[in-house]
Amino acid sequence: MVILIIISVIILLIGVMLYNNLISKKNKIEYAFSSIDVMLKKRSDLIPNLVAAAKEYMTHEAGILTKITELRSQLQQADSGSKERFALEGQLGAALGQIQLAFENYPDLKANQNILQVQASLNEVEEQLSAARRAYNGSVYDFNTAIETFPGNIMAGFMNLDRRESFEILPEERENVDVSDLFNKK
Repeated sequence: MVILIIISVIILLIGVMLYNNLISKKNKIEYAFSSIDVMLKKRSDLIPNLVAAAKEYMTHEAGILTKITELRSQLQQADSGSKERFALEGQLGAALGQIQLAFENYPDLKANQNILQVQASLNEVEEQLSAARRAYNGSVYDFNTAIETFPGNIMAGFMNLDRRESFEILPEERENVDVSDLFNKK
């Protein structure tokens, strides 16, 4: 009888530890995703400043500026954590990269103090966003591993926990950049 009680207590303790471990990993994913959201919001807040400062100089790149503004608007409407949101965020990052390259064609714009400050802030946000994405993907990896390995998979089944998706870049962002093409654009 004593042995049965000891075994029951051990099984209960293991169950509690597994449960707490899975909840902790799930919460880390949510925390990491909220960090991405904070950086996206910060980037989104910088965009109007960038567009306003560049507008007078960049009549030729009006299409890029319009696209950035539209993507920013769509991002504000997208559901948090959705694949659509990740895709829109990737498109916005690519458009911001295009505008950074376009600045190289405008010496007056490059020298403008407002543009330099906004660019520096935007570069800092992009680096922080990259770090937040890595933290999110690390949390997703730990969580997915925990719910797919024994005995966590048994507890995850009871808790109805499913795999989470990692943040991935868009297929077109994986393509090599044709640097000669970038220098020839006007």
